[in-house]
Amino acid sequence: MKTEPEFQKKIITSLSEIASEKIITKGEFLIKEGDVERNLYRVEKGAIRVFYLSEFEEQTIRLGYEGSFITSLSSFIKGTPSEFYIEAIRKTTLKVIPKENLLKLVDANMDNLKQYIQLLEDLITQQIEREVDLLIASPVERLNRVLNRSPNLFQQIPLKYIASYLRMKPETLSRIRNS
Repeated sequence: MKTEPEFQKKIITSLSEIASEKIITKGEFLIKEGDVERNLYRVEKGAIRVFYLSEFEEQTIRLGYEGSFITSLSSFIKGTPSEFYIEAIRKTTLKVIPKENLLKLVDANMDNLKQYIQLLEDLITQQIEREVDLLIASPVERLNRVLNRSPNLFQQIPLKYIASYLRMKPETLSRIRNS
């Protein structure tokens, strides 16, 4: 498991004062399309996915496991209805940080503000990396990029969700892994 950046250690300590713990079961939703996201979540144990539901399929756009921060980012920031669903892949323990409490913490001092900005920059960078992954034509290259960022992905997330995240069929992903 990769170590957390120093700013994440600091913000995790700060957030523990304003967070509550929540345990959700496999298949339970944190948010559904149309809901307004009012929380930031940190996965303590378990796994969750963020997905978009089109008329044709579910498309996983983000995966979260121990140490991940997850939210419907645009809904959280803008206070608009979410386009996404966030669902537990298995029993998951989360720290739930309400936006109003987070903003009070951020307003308390400059160090907290810097930590929050770094957290947002990290989340945005992850989204940009995801967009680049989708532009890469080769399924092998997409898999390699994701594994470079998350080497323990297959120990944390079921194959069918990884395949959806990589925009390929589970059979294609199995074949690539076995070759």
